Amino acid sequence: MAERVLVQKVKKELDFLQFNNLVCETLGGKVIFATDEWFAPASNLLKRDVPVFVSSAFTECGKWMDGWETRRKRSAGHDWCIINLGVPGVIFGVDVDTSFFTGNHAPHFSLQGACLNAPPPFTLEGDRTGHAASTSQMEAVAKLQSEAWPELVGVSPLQPGYSDTCHNYYRVTFKERVTHLRLNMYPDGGIARLRVYGVGQRDWSSVSSNEMVDLVALTNGGVCLGYSDAHFGHPRNMIGPGRADSMADGWETARRGDRPKDLKVDHRGILQVSGSEWAVFRLGHRGRIRTIEVDTNHFKGNSPDSCCVHGCNLSPEEEQLWKSVEWEELLPAQKLLPHHRHHFREAELTVRKPVSHVRVIIAPDGGISRLRLWGCCTPIDSANQRRATSKL
Repeated sequence: MAERVLVQKVKKELDFLQFNNLVCETLGGKVIFATDEWFAPASNLLKRDVPVFVSSAFTECGKWMDGWETRRKRSAGHDWCIINLGVPGVIFGVDVDTSFFTGNHAPHFSLQGACLNAPPPFTLEGDRTGHAASTSQMEAVAKLQSEAWPELVGVSPLQPGYSDTCHNYYRVTFKERVTHLRLNMYPDGGIARLRVYGVGQRDWSSVSSNEMVDLVALTNGGVCLGYSDAHFGHPRNMIGPGRADSMADGWETARRGDRPKDLKVDHRGILQVSGSEWAVFRLGHRGRIRTIEVDTNHFKGNSPDSCCVHGCNLSPEEEQLWKSVEWEELLPAQKLLPHHRHHFREAELTVRKPVSHVRVIIAPDGGISRLRLWGCCTPIDSANQRRATSKL
């Protein structure tokens, strides 16, 4: 069910890295069980920030590490933990990051997954450093029978956490919806981060056709399919929950080198430049967009001058054509303000029919923290929905 991706091939963007990290703590991802957390708690696996190393940092239990590290195992078995995904969905690839675990990384791992009808009635709270699972915790987790869950990645090697080997990428071909994961490390050691790239899957059967929802939201199944530039921040950040914490939690491009030496504006004050940057998204559900929100929160000296939004309606079979399809203008070019939440109402939109994909264009460059596409769902049969997911 998994294919090892060689490190030397990672220099080019892997297709699944476009997708959303469904276990990130900012989305609600949570470690609810771990066999051992002696040196560092398993909750560190789900941090959004990249791992750090502090040479002078020690705890009562030993060297402080920014990851999950178990004690040197001196009994039968291996260490493992259970993770509740922040956004249930279909998983397409993982990154098991061993950063800074250079003499203490877990040499092998595997990953299992399941779709549970109800969340387990237990969790972990507080600082777990120096702890191991109690007998009662082991008895409670045993009821999940997680050792029998389907395998997403079989037992596979992990490289040590040096800068050129720390990212261990594996593709996943398991196409079922997943709500929980079991991460096994063999037999013990450390892992800095687990990133699980996929597409959220929401049950749309209970959503009324009159209900306004954010059709592009990560939690509703929205996903970035491509972009022109992501030098400082990936466009998938724009469809995350809440408002951005900082510029790092948004889409930001490099400054275009082809911008004019002397800038000029039109009668609306919009810069007249030939260059622009773009990002394309598939909506979580096809629908008619009524309101567009473009938030440049935190981008005070580097927001785009203007933006426009295009839309199209593609079936799952047609999705591969998004690069060559004829897009229709949904929102004409609009002047943007720095560090500001813009709302463009229905009267300002030029397309009234349903769309399945959108293309956001910013000129000439800059950063946007959030994109919201508020609208109502239009009918799409469940078979089409499944085919759309399987074609990612």
